[in-house]
Amino acid sequence: MAKNKAVVVGALGVIGRKLIEHLGKLGDWEIVGLSRRGPDFESPATYISVDLLDRADAEAKLAGLTDVTHVFYCAFQARAVWADHGPPNLAMLVNAVEPIERASKGLRHVHLVQGNKIYGSHLGPFKTPAREEDPPHMLPNFYWDQEQWLRAAQKGKDWTWSALRPQTVCGFALGNPMNITTCIAVYATISKELGLPLRFPGKPGAWNAVYQVCDNQHLANAMTWCATDPRAGNEVFNVTNGDFFRWKNVWPRFAKFFDMEVGDVQTIKLSEFMADKAPLWDAIVEKHGLQRIPYDQVAAWPFADYVFGTDWDVMTDTLKLRLHGFHDCLRTDAMFDRIFQEFRDMKVIP
Repeated sequence: MAKNKAVVVGALGVIGRKLIEHLGKLGDWEIVGLSRRGPDFESPATYISVDLLDRADAEAKLAGLTDVTHVFYCAFQARAVWADHGPPNLAMLVNAVEPIERASKGLRHVHLVQGNKIYGSHLGPFKTPAREEDPPHMLPNFYWDQEQWLRAAQKGKDWTWSALRPQTVCGFALGNPMNITTCIAVYATISKELGLPLRFPGKPGAWNAVYQVCDNQHLANAMTWCATDPRAGNEVFNVTNGDFFRWKNVWPRFAKFFDMEVGDVQTIKLSEFMADKAPLWDAIVEKHGLQRIPYDQVAAWPFADYVFGTDWDVMTDTLKLRLHGFHDCLRTDAMFDRIFQEFRDMKVIP
């Protein structure tokens, strides 16, 4: 019998999907995934389809979860205007945690996934390396709202909470708006099919700036540690692979993986230039016998524009996480190779 029962909120995203896979392999977890749609792949979790923006639906669907020990909150809903992110993303957290807390008297831990946008990494240059005690950027910031609510909700309770702040999580998930690895892989595949070199499509400043990412398996390991190690109770941690890189230094490695020539920097808006490539992608899928994944679900070009347009250093200090006892790390260049190979093995790319 499983010793722990986890509810993973946002179960189909690049973070939640890998966390469920990870917990399933550990063997001592019963897992429930919450999402608006069900999975189209085999999973060790039981799924509940729920609209967390609808409190009544959340109450009805989650009231039966009476033996949950851990909640992992990985959900996110994007809005066109930054200030509009706050109300829906706070509501989803509240509508997930409160019904589960009420029903499960044995709840032990709630984990929240945040991000470096709390420091203003998306706005322009910010203090680097950012530390957990640094103040947020000029509010509003929905990560700040969520954290303050969670701090207040936990006071006087037997359960603890924790939060991790990763940067640009890398892995595989369909329809996920923040996944740079699929964007790079699909962009390279299409460029190669057109007989083009692998050009860097971002800004010249981004080509040279310091950047960092977080592998979704590495993040799953850290999330599990946070949820089960007392040293992580009621703490916030930055988390990345543990190294930094510049796109100019890893781009030739990408070209080598895809057997392409390296091109120069040529700044384009991918959300515009890739908008007409669905027929070409369909032809590539047919030619190479790939999974028939709809083009609009395989890559999110606005997110790629954002990442490749970040022409300032993005660096966070991850020493606090290590000092508290989590020491895992990995090399980012090797991570990209591994993930691209996983895409190839899954027949997502040729």
